[in-house]
Amino acid sequence: MLSRLMSGSVRNLEREYMCTVRLLDDTEYTCTIQRDAKGQYLFDLICHHLNLLEKDYFGIRYVDPDKQRHWLEFTKSISKQMKSQPPFTMCLRVKFYPPDPAALKEEITRYLVFLQIKRDLYHGRLLCKTSDAALLAAYILQAEIGDYDPGKHPEGYSSKFQFFPKHSEKLERRIAEIHKTELIGQTPETAELKFLQKAQMLETYGVDPHPCKDVSGNPAFLAFTPFGFVVLQGNKRVHFLKWNEVTKLKFEGKTFHIYANQKEDKKIILTYFAPTPEACKHLWKCGVENQAFYKLEKSSQVRTVSSSNLFFKGSRFRYSGRVAKEVMEQSAKIKREPPEIHRAGLVPSRSCPSITHGPRLSSVPRTRRRAVHISIMEGLESLRDSAHSTPVRSVSHGDSFMPRSRSHLTDSGDGTAVISDETYSPSDSVLPTPVAEHSLELAVSRQINGAPCSIEEEKESEAGTPSVGDVAELGADSRAAGPLQSAGGEAALSETEQTVVCLQAPLGGRAAH
Repeated sequence: MLSRLMSGSVRNLEREYMCTVRLLDDTEYTCTIQRDAKGQYLFDLICHHLNLLEKDYFGIRYVDPDKQRHWLEFTKSISKQMKSQPPFTMCLRVKFYPPDPAALKEEITRYLVFLQIKRDLYHGRLLCKTSDAALLAAYILQAEIGDYDPGKHPEGYSSKFQFFPKHSEKLERRIAEIHKTELIGQTPETAELKFLQKAQMLETYGVDPHPCKDVSGNPAFLAFTPFGFVVLQGNKRVHFLKWNEVTKLKFEGKTFHIYANQKEDKKIILTYFAPTPEACKHLWKCGVENQAFYKLEKSSQVRTVSSSNLFFKGSRFRYSGRVAKEVMEQSAKIKREPPEIHRAGLVPSRSCPSITHGPRLSSVPRTRRRAVHISIMEGLESLRDSAHSTPVRSVSHGDSFMPRSRSHLTDSGDGTAVISDETYSPSDSVLPTPVAEHSLELAVSRQINGAPCSIEEEKESEAGTPSVGDVAELGADSRAAGPLQSAGGEAALSETEQTVVCLQAPLGGRAAH
């Protein structure tokens, strides 16, 4: 009898497993689910926990043992999508960025998108000019610590907090100046709303960068945004195709093709190369989902697409879910008392340093931090071997989902557009971070970044990106092989780590922050 009870208990345990989902405020939600549960079940549990109704903008992300990022498919069994054994660790992230985040119906949704964009800013995915950066950081200060108070905020207080991958003293002074003089009296809700309105107008809003190489072997970042497909190189946006211009997305092996029709029946084919076939397939699937979400009028128009010109060859994939227009129509019908919001200031953040969680005092001198950043850039250059493109005239941002004019770009005269004062290089999203909790490298990494960061966040690293050991194999110098702060995406896991799942917006070969 006892043996029968024990065997039955074992069978029950085998039918269930633990899942931990890391939320955008870095708190964690742990649950037990059935082995045959589908992704939709887990996603609904999280949304219920958050009291979130406008949930179609979010998704679940995970990293497989080969360090490739994936979005969890809601129509399939969770256990069949995982390539490792449970328990599974997961992350909630924005998957489809709202075309106009300030127009979201509920404050809880706006707050979660605010957390995502703040994460993007910190990890270098949302890149902008210095004047815009100072204003965004000041809004974060106002939202999280309130009005400037000389008794609580001594001289140089803004320098104790990290809003971006790197700071300058001049920028820190400007952030404090705006916070002190221009934002007095704004509530957290107002400051967050202003932050969203400003971020939405930036050229890199909604960018989840996939590192690739063009046909000349030059590094590039491909991304799908609410407004279309973009390619970023250096500090310029070299290509922009509106969603109604994109006709096909194809891939074969590591090669990715974008077919488009522009004005005057001008046909364009852009070709890029991803780091691995798996990264290329992930890039393709992200493109298929984004195009369906933003371009189609209703979900009944969604069709199964093939990765090849021959339908019976290659991979087939179908987006499952509502499209943007349907989501906005459904949101307009929401009528309930606004749910209570527990802002991140009440919960210490372990991954995306927040000014409400205490000063980020660095034990590494400012000059040393800059030197480390330079070495990271050098290491990144040695890693980017994957993508190709054909020059194409820059296109303006006209789109039915763009509710207001966006920031003006500086035309360089060769068909490209300047997006920032600095090179677009979200290195923290691309290079993995050591995950050994007690390793010397991790300790140095924390010193470099000025404050402790979590192991879980370090796991959110670029898909298909080599580990620190792989960097050496690719010829990167020893400085590049040093520890790097994760960009908030899914990080490369060590062999002893479990598969990481994250709820966020996509990034071609990047992290899930």
